[in-house]
Amino acid sequence: MMGKLYQEIDATLAAFIAKQHLFFVASAPIGGEGHVNLSPKGFDAFAILDPMTVAYLDLTGSGVETIAHLQENGRIVIMFCAFEGPPKILRLYGRGEVVTPHDPPFTELRAHFPPYLGVRAVIRVRLERITDSCGFGVPVMHYESERTQLHDWAAHKGEEALLAYREANNSNSIDGLPGLASLTSIPADR
Repeated sequence: MMGKLYQEIDATLAAFIAKQHLFFVASAPIGGEGHVNLSPKGFDAFAILDPMTVAYLDLTGSGVETIAHLQENGRIVIMFCAFEGPPKILRLYGRGEVVTPHDPPFTELRAHFPPYLGVRAVIRVRLERITDSCGFGVPVMHYESERTQLHDWAAHKGEEALLAYREANNSNSIDGLPGLASLTSIPADR
């Protein structure tokens, strides 16, 4: 199967995206010495805003690589793989921006997602390239359920402890790029 280049996210691609329980986000710093980052994302945390713009929730976690890379250079790729049904890999290349609760578009963007605790930001991506490929090498796996540990952890921590956690663990990337250093007052319940 030959890969295809798309002009936008059409109804068929939107339906494919909606069926996936998992997506991957990749980013990298400008310098060749920095680390490439690849993160899996689950939950109902992805939204198509228009045919050339998507967004996802950035939940509090152990690292802040994607945020740091986007603040430095904006480059990002999002990948979906069909683990059930016909094989397919879909890649969305674009320029991402970090939208925090302090930014005017946050409330409107946040409304596209469930009310999860521990949201640090919404990542909005303006797409530049949309491609698919066969996915013949991706195994068939069956979805069982979402894990609850991240949501349970955020609820147990509470707002003040989440803020302290972000300040201690999310201020800089592993390569020393600024992460949430200036964003540590983000409310935990957003």
